[in-house]
Amino acid sequence: MIRILLADDHPVVREGLRGMLSTEPGLEVVGEAGSGPQAEALSASLRPDIVLMDLRMPDGGGVESIVRMTAAGLPCRVIVLTTYETDADILRAVEAGAAGYLLKDLTRAELTGAVRAAARGETVLAPSVAARLVDQLRSRPERPHLSERETAVLRLVAEGCTNAEIGRRLYIGESTVKTHLLRVFGKLGVADRTAAVTSAMRHGLLDPPQS
Repeated sequence: MIRILLADDHPVVREGLRGMLSTEPGLEVVGEAGSGPQAEALSASLRPDIVLMDLRMPDGGGVESIVRMTAAGLPCRVIVLTTYETDADILRAVEAGAAGYLLKDLTRAELTGAVRAAARGETVLAPSVAARLVDQLRSRPERPHLSERETAVLRLVAEGCTNAEIGRRLYIGESTVKTHLLRVFGKLGVADRTAAVTSAMRHGLLDPPQS
């Protein structure tokens, strides 16, 4: 049985997805979340196999939640299900650890097939998304270099530590942590902590989270 969690801020969307999936043999919807934080909490408690995650929700979600769920070592595979297909959205979601990126105009057969494929460990992408992702990967810059200390700081960021906690863990001042982060942002070409973690994961600069 493939256990599924639905994460979307629109109840009517969740109801439609539940109706499509619940009648399929071997599929079970075990929970629903209306925001990213709710999806994270339910993923930790219910331990679903698949999470169907909307990319943008009012109370947070999407990429940021995928990053935290990946860093926490949760066993679920997250499939983004959205109406957005911009290059930045696609790349950030895949970098964060999404197992798939689908658009909401897909058919019932395509959705159930994607869920089963993701549960087998496959990556599932809408055709237009796959084409955009290939173009992005072909044009991505060379792998940046981070120092040992910068990598250590970023690894703790990925674990959810604040600057003060990072400073205590590494025996350095909070201002020094901020300096390291600014250098990391510059090297990776990003503007915030979440983007830094996802970019570092994409470039192989951070070790994969341990289950």
